[in-house]
Amino acid sequence: MLDLPLYPSFKPVALEDRDFLQPFIWRYQPETSELTFTNLFIWQTHYGFEWSVYRHWVFIVATRTAGDAWALQPIGPPPRLDISRMLLRWLRDEKGSLAPRIERADRWFAREMAGENDLRVEPVRDHFDYLYSTRALIELTGRDYHAKRNHINAFTQTTRFSYAPLTEPDARACLELADTWCAGRCEDDLGLLGEWEAVAKTLVHFEALPLAGGMILIEGQVKAFSVGELLNSTTVVIHIEKADPAVRGLYPMINQQFLEKAWSETLFVNREQDLGNPGLRRAKESYYPARLIEKLRISLIETR
Repeated sequence: MLDLPLYPSFKPVALEDRDFLQPFIWRYQPETSELTFTNLFIWQTHYGFEWSVYRHWVFIVATRTAGDAWALQPIGPPPRLDISRMLLRWLRDEKGSLAPRIERADRWFAREMAGENDLRVEPVRDHFDYLYSTRALIELTGRDYHAKRNHINAFTQTTRFSYAPLTEPDARACLELADTWCAGRCEDDLGLLGEWEAVAKTLVHFEALPLAGGMILIEGQVKAFSVGELLNSTTVVIHIEKADPAVRGLYPMINQQFLEKAWSETLFVNREQDLGNPGLRRAKESYYPARLIEKLRISLIETR
């Protein structure tokens, strides 16, 4: 039986924590992509995610960078103003954070924090999630998706391919594709290196998490794959999508096929944030999101 870390004790997010954390998070039906156990687990090394239980809430803190510890919003029922102040002051006083803050908070949580003299609430555009209609990304109809249809048609007319669900035995082949994608890109980019580590962790623990995945195979080789899970009762979140960039139409093809084969009964798909990367922002905007999921930063501004 899991020994729960009780505040102010914290423990690193580990696979053994899934049976407690995932149902706890699911109960509150999050809309922001960070709030799944998978996300916390696969990015644990990069951010140093640790967790603790305080009464009715779960605290998640990012501890990797000395002097810059921060938190995700407390998970649990409102009201959350007082416990958020407590957590922010703990980050300042016990973790030595020079800028104690809650990152990537949803709009409902931020409304509870608004109007307080000791807190600054501000949107962070680079963290906004992109939310799409699942049906729109499957059907790709209308003028907006003309270019996507052209890419897919070019792919299907020139390439013999097959789609298959991703299972644990396929993880090695998918990891080899991720390695190829990362070669020449990740060495000098800590963000991409962190992403590669998250991809590798996902594939190594694919069945245990558990997740759904799909692949495009060409001549028996994995050339694209995607991995996701339900974020809430109406929305799938796509954690990973990788494809051979040399093959025209492969990215829109795996996007369309994975949603059609695995997630056609969902209403929406959350394709996470762009982190301010101009190319990634253009790519996500090219699919015409139904809306952006606003995320906000809540900073403690009181003096000692």
